[in-house]
Amino acid sequence: MKLPLMPKGTAVWLVENTSLSFTQIAEFCGLHELEVQGIADGDVAAGMQGYDPIDNRQLTKEEIIRCENDSSAKLELIKSKIIDSLPPRKKDTKYTPLSLRQEKPYAILWLLKRYPTELSGSQIAKLTGSTKNTVEAIRNGTYREAVLESKSPMDIGLCSYKDLEKSLNRAKNKRDREEKEAKKNIEAL
Repeated sequence: MKLPLMPKGTAVWLVENTSLSFTQIAEFCGLHELEVQGIADGDVAAGMQGYDPIDNRQLTKEEIIRCENDSSAKLELIKSKIIDSLPPRKKDTKYTPLSLRQEKPYAILWLLKRYPTELSGSQIAKLTGSTKNTVEAIRNGTYREAVLESKSPMDIGLCSYKDLEKSLNRAKNKRDREEKEAKKNIEAL
């Protein structure tokens, strides 16, 4: 289901400028009904500027009037061939809070100690949200600070056990493919 741009701002505008029900606004904006009620009460999104869906070509005035007259009707976004034809967005890099950024070298060291040959530098960098240069500096012992202790990246919250397992399986599958190709090459000679 497509959601409007800036759903919470759109909900603020709809609460302030229409007589739509909380359910209709919640379904259109992809919010919980209690959150929309909180917006109406001023508990949620206090001070937030409303985002006009009519001026921004997401809704028409006729669509709003139609749904105001029929409380069971659902608001429909204006369809755009250009937007519908765009490929889906790639997953953005995850945000690491400031409190966890200083823990990254410890997590990298933990992964290097546990899986020295299984995981590549790029896989470790992806798991910890770091760079390959940082991973190589820690591996070679040339990192700018001494990293003496190691901490599990799963316990810190940099990655999940599922992410680590996927990376290990990928590395194992790649190693198996390389071994098969090497055997084929030897047999061909």
